[in-house]
Order: sequence, then structure tokens, then C-alpha cells
Amino acid sequence: MFTKTKHAEIVMTLRQIQDDWVETALRSPTLIYDDSLDPELQHFLAPIADFDFRVLRVITKRATIPPLVITAFFDRTLKGKL
Repeated sequence: MFTKTKHAEIVMTLRQIQDDWVETALRSPTLIYDDSLDPELQHFLAPIADFDFRVLRVITKRATIPPLVITAFFDRTLKGKL
């Protein structure tokens, strides 16, 4: 359902972010918005039930099919806010 940059592969492994969590964020995000610095990027945010409802932020390149994941991380500032 998505592809990853080398950076995304590395950080997802280091941060123990599962592919199915990224798929959840891409398929049913709670919030989507455009990147403020790069118009080609889009942010997908979704709380992950399997990870204590922490909010996963997945940043993708907008015009790619399947979505190209640039990076993914749990946004500590958003826990409990979505």
C-alpha cells in the first residue's frame, strides 16, 4: 500500500514503528494537512490503539502512487489531543 525512502526504513526500524500502523495512518487518518515548508509533502496523523493511543505522524510525498513515506514518528505533543 506504500513505499518507503531509505530514511523512513531506518527510522521506522529504530523507532519500532510497524508497517500496519503506517497503513492505519494512511488509510484512516484523524487529521491530514500540508507541510508548511514543502508543498510536495503531506502529514497524516492517527492515534495508534496498539501503542497506547499515541499519535503517529506519517509524512508522505503528495503526488506518488503508492504513497512514498518520507518519515514516521510518534508525535509526543499530540497524545490525547486527537
